[in-house]
Amino acid sequence: MSRPLRLVLSLILGLALLLVTAPAQAASMVTVLRYDASRAAEFTTAVNQAAQIWNSSVANVRLVQGTPAHFVVYADNGWPRALPTSLGRGTIWMGRQATSQGYDRVRIATHEIGHILGLPDRRTGRCSDLMSGSSAGVSCTNPNPNAAERAEVDGNFAGGAPQVEFGRLHVDR
Repeated sequence: MSRPLRLVLSLILGLALLLVTAPAQAASMVTVLRYDASRAAEFTTAVNQAAQIWNSSVANVRLVQGTPAHFVVYADNGWPRALPTSLGRGTIWMGRQATSQGYDRVRIATHEIGHILGLPDRRTGRCSDLMSGSSAGVSCTNPNPNAAERAEVDGNFAGGAPQVEFGRLHVDR
């Protein structure tokens, strides 16, 4: 085979390889979301732990502390709630009312971040379902999303249609 022909074949094979691997590389894009927990008072550690739980649970999104923030977390005396304004954006209030009743701080924080990541409340009463929220009872301290919740978040950040209602305050009572 002549040298020019080998060069042309090498170029064609190289381009074919790029075309085959490009979609796979695009599919593995990670969305980085910055959060601000500087106003979360005594809940700051729980919020940071919840962010790490999500980071170790999903592949398409990464939560990091920083500003300007995509979502902000506040502490107040009400019930925990979230206001997702769009996928990955919104406000969370870590209400002291739930923790004073015995609900777990890290589970609350992970649950509320779940709303920001596109998950709705699902009042199943099962402790294994993070988005069951308070319906699982005060004895439930499981802060981990289940396989379906993890897959749903990854799907949301891969172009899926989030099930949460944006622009609505989500209060799990």
